[in-house]
Amino acid sequence: MGSQQFYPEEGPVHDQRVGPFAIEQHPVTNAQFSEFVSDTGYVTVAERPLDPALFPDLPPEDLEPGALVFTRTPGPVDLSDWRQWWRWSVGADWRHPFGPASNIAEKADHPVVQVSYYDAEAYATWAGGRLPGEAEWEYAARAGSATTYAWGDDVRPAGRLMANTWQGHFPYYNTGAAGWVGTSPVGSFPANGFELVDMIGNVWEWTTTTCQTRHLVASPCCGPSPAAAPQVDDQATRKALKGGSHLCAPEYCLRYRPSARSPQSLDTSTTHIGFRCVVSL
Repeated sequence: MGSQQFYPEEGPVHDQRVGPFAIEQHPVTNAQFSEFVSDTGYVTVAERPLDPALFPDLPPEDLEPGALVFTRTPGPVDLSDWRQWWRWSVGADWRHPFGPASNIAEKADHPVVQVSYYDAEAYATWAGGRLPGEAEWEYAARAGSATTYAWGDDVRPAGRLMANTWQGHFPYYNTGAAGWVGTSPVGSFPANGFELVDMIGNVWEWTTTTCQTRHLVASPCCGPSPAAAPQVDDQATRKALKGGSHLCAPEYCLRYRPSARSPQSLDTSTTHIGFRCVVSL
């Protein structure tokens, strides 16, 4: 598990052991999430007003329900400033991923987005499963491989596009992955060796693992171990996202690999984060 070749948070390379589990073949879709909401009446984090106690400096109009929406820039920008292409949109939620004027009418088979960790966890419980740990997710994504990508060391073997990632110049020019700009229907790109689809690209996926700046590896002596990890409250916790998304581009985010990871706060909802469920066997 892990890598020493790309970003420091992916190291060190180490062995992990996971118990037997089953994992969904594809990310949870809009159709599946809609069934959950219809059955339970669940209201996602993005559909709830912000708690003024947590955001005391925000004016009342900024406490309205909403979420982060990706917006292409007119041209090249400073890639160190993510605020250039992310904006807060009042009325953005899983049914209206890009704001109140958008919808998912033709996207029943696309991954659901604008779902926080809490939303994903609630769905998983309803579905009789749970969210995967990072080691489980990475094991499933690697599908027995030890290469840079699950399909080999070449990002485009024989010129074939293997995942839904950004095609063009981030964040202003995107020709689309196989014609798809943004999310694509699940299974639009080749499956991995375990017959799982969209483990790489399309949407980032939540895991239950708290994301540290490096992997915490148990020491045979007196070094740090996962059990010794500092305890933090929910507002400070960052969970590990895995798999990269349709926004990953080589010049900005080379994270469309099994070992890649990205920290995200539990209450965050965006246009490029989804999830899939697992069950222990």
